[in-house]
Amino acid sequence: MITKTLQEITGMIKIENDISEFKDIVISGVSIDSRKITAGNLFVPFKGENSDGHRFVEDAIKKGASAAFWQKDVPNPPLHLPILIVEDPLIALQELARNYRNKLSVRVVGITGSNGKTTTKDMTANLLSVQYKVQKTEGNFNNEIGLPLTILGLEEDTEIAVLEMGMSSKGEIDFLTRLSRPEAVIITNIGESHLLDLGSREGIAEAKLEIVNGLEENGILVYYGDEPLLNDKLRNDKGNKMIKRFGRSEKNDLFPIEMKQSDSGSCFKINAANSEFFLPVLGIHNVLNALSAMTVADYFGIPFDRMNDGFSGLKLTNMRTELLQGKKGEKIINDAYNASPTSMYAAIELISNLPGYKNKILVLGDMLELGPEEEHFHRKMGESIDAEKIDFVFTFGSLSEWIAKGAETRLPADRVFAFTDKQNLIEELQKRVNEETIILVKASRGMKLEEVVSALQ
Repeated sequence: MITKTLQEITGMIKIENDISEFKDIVISGVSIDSRKITAGNLFVPFKGENSDGHRFVEDAIKKGASAAFWQKDVPNPPLHLPILIVEDPLIALQELARNYRNKLSVRVVGITGSNGKTTTKDMTANLLSVQYKVQKTEGNFNNEIGLPLTILGLEEDTEIAVLEMGMSSKGEIDFLTRLSRPEAVIITNIGESHLLDLGSREGIAEAKLEIVNGLEENGILVYYGDEPLLNDKLRNDKGNKMIKRFGRSEKNDLFPIEMKQSDSGSCFKINAANSEFFLPVLGIHNVLNALSAMTVADYFGIPFDRMNDGFSGLKLTNMRTELLQGKKGEKIINDAYNASPTSMYAAIELISNLPGYKNKILVLGDMLELGPEEEHFHRKMGESIDAEKIDFVFTFGSLSEWIAKGAETRLPADRVFAFTDKQNLIEELQKRVNEETIILVKASRGMKLEEVVSALQ
């Protein structure tokens, strides 16, 4: 992590006050949460509409912070303490990260996409760890605050950093990629997340492609080659970069030639190697995520015959196709972290085709931020459910009532249940589970369907 004297910090960002009294103090790491200060941290307070982190500056220093930023227009800075007065703490944090990244010899992998960013990040980091010292984005630190914090947390001898880049509007990925200067970038797919902000899938594709703007010269772009929007936008690309495509189609550079699903994960073979690979994660969509990670690992010189070593220790971030057991012996696929039409279709496909269960139940909640077509997306989701493969459909939320209405065109009404009360859903669901049951739980983050999962355990 960043370890610098305050004197050195003044050479990296603009400071508005004289810190000569404290110039030899050393900061080690950065924190934006006074409750999580560790010794030596630089504390960065933010001033919002409802809270002001400057109120916690003195407390942070008492807890062990070496120094703190202070926004120029906030009155009464405690100048008897090691305070760095800056125009804007967020901009100062970002500039500090930019300068720190530029001083490192680290190679960076940047990952974006509508779905699968975090899973792909975890897979890529695992594969690269076979040969390199790797650090990755922790949790969802993938935005204008989180990514600078991740960079500032990099050890000086880290060889590769795998950085997730999220967005909600145009221009955000451009900023993140220019800040981090990746040598390799992955676009996992183009879905429907952020339609509310970006208006169309074309707009989403353009925003995701901003990741190329910070790509180092002669670096590599890896993208989902079964997406026509990306193919169209990249068809005439003459930039100084390597382009590799992955997907199901044989037109891609890397594609699966065989895939088998089981409770324990996915076995697959690819066109580029003779080995069989085992991914301890459920879902064909996750095999595709793995292909993108394998393409990047191959670029960094990891042989295909060593990639099973990387997959073997894979642990995905919680609530992403997580297989759990309930108290009646039922299995639960906890995919409650987030949802869009693309990811929900994939999860339904997974449970529909998973062998070994006589009773398959979907518990689906609202997909948020889909814009004016939200009812259409939910109804079409319900209409896609195969009555031969799914036994019951439970929905939670007002938008998901449209999933239920769509499902009723495919399943008898006594196999479809719509709820706006979570406890009622749980009670009705518990009547229909046994040791031969598998349940998919999926919704947007705001629906908190992990509460259903917890009730079943």
